[in-house]
Order: sequence, then C-alpha cells, then structure tokens
Amino acid sequence: MSIPGDESEIAQRLLAALPYQTPEQGRDYWVLDDVLPNAREVTERCWAKPFWTLGAPYRSEYWPGMRAPEALLPDELHALEAKVASAVGAAGLWKDVSPVGALCHGFVQMVGGGDADAKPHVDSLALCDYAGVLYLHPYPPTRHAGTSFYRLKLPDGRLGGNRVAPPHTNLVDALGVKKLPISAWEEDVEIPYVYNRLVVYRSDLVHSATGYFGDVLQRKRLSAVFFWKAKA
Repeated sequence: MSIPGDESEIAQRLLAALPYQTPEQGRDYWVLDDVLPNAREVTERCWAKPFWTLGAPYRSEYWPGMRAPEALLPDELHALEAKVASAVGAAGLWKDVSPVGALCHGFVQMVGGGDADAKPHVDSLALCDYAGVLYLHPYPPTRHAGTSFYRLKLPDGRLGGNRVAPPHTNLVDALGVKKLPISAWEEDVEIPYVYNRLVVYRSDLVHSATGYFGDVLQRKRLSAVFFWKAKA
C-alpha cells in the first residue's frame, strides 16, 4: 500500500495519529547485558525443545518463524523479572490474564533469515506496559539483528511519530489502516544483537526485530520474548 502525498487528508491524519519523542535509554528502553548467569545452559535447553509451533511463512500467522513456551525455568524468570523491575522502576511485574487476548510471554522464538523482514509494530497497550527480548544465540553472524525503533515516514520525506497514545491500544486503531509497507517507516534507533542481552522497552513504542539470520536450526536467530504489566 502507498501513502498519499502531502496534500492528502489521509497523509495529514497519519502524521497527526502518532506523537513523537526521541527514544531515550533509561526512560523508553533499557539494555541489560549479561542478564543470565547460565545463558549457555538456557540456549542449549531451548535448542533441544522437541515441539514448536510454526508461524509465517510456514503458516498464515502474523508472527514469524517458530516458537515454544517456557524459555526460562520459573526461578530463572523470577530473577530476570527482579532485574527488569529494578531497571524500569516498577514495584512489580506480571503477565496479563485479560480475556481480550493473550501474548506469548516467556516463549522462545527462532526465526531464519528467509522467514521474515522487519515489521514495525507496537505490542498491545491493553495487555502489557513493557515488552522485552532476550538474545540467546551465542554466535550471531551479524549484530544488525537486534531491535530497532521506528518513526512514521511519508513518501515526501516528512517524518511522523513513533508512539501509540490512548485511547488507542495498537497501530491499527491509531492509524486506521491494517498495514503499512516498510518504506512507510524510518529507523530511529538500533540496538545490536549481543548474546545474553535483554532489551526492555515501553509497549507503546513502534519497534521491530532489525533483521533475522540463519538457515538451519542452530544457526537461526534465537530469542525469548516477554510482555509485562507493571505496578508503579
């Protein structure tokens, strides 16, 4: 889909739909390195999982690659969440159990280089306040496969916002369109893929995996994903 030019009513609405604030580490996102004391053990355990659910391009799903639950054991997850709560200044974190939907909290996800491209989105504000991705591949062939934050870009070069604001809870609601091409987004900040790095970010911030890699099981991009509600 293309976005109409600068005189169009749709273009003006898209520009007004999202507020913009430059992503700032320590306010909008947090980078926690060497977050697991037993990262290699966790990686090996994830690689050895016997059952995976397939996403795109293998099935008609909005999420790519393949995933499986319980990337971390309960005590590992508890220790990680304590670090996240301290970093973001939350009194507590929990997984949402709302009947309106569900997010795959604590799942491990494996995505190959040919499975998907960057797909800017926000996580549902109705279901989480913060999201996180933990990089679990010990030998990534590129650092340009971490997490990037984006802002809207029109064909005439004008730049728009990067956040979904209430009362909207996702990009579809905020923009009034189901999908925009990658050319409609401009990368704002890139956080490189580094083994045993956890990136946490506000759920209202437009983001995506920067890219994917690998063609066989143990060479594909490996990460664990988390979605938290937070108590101030």
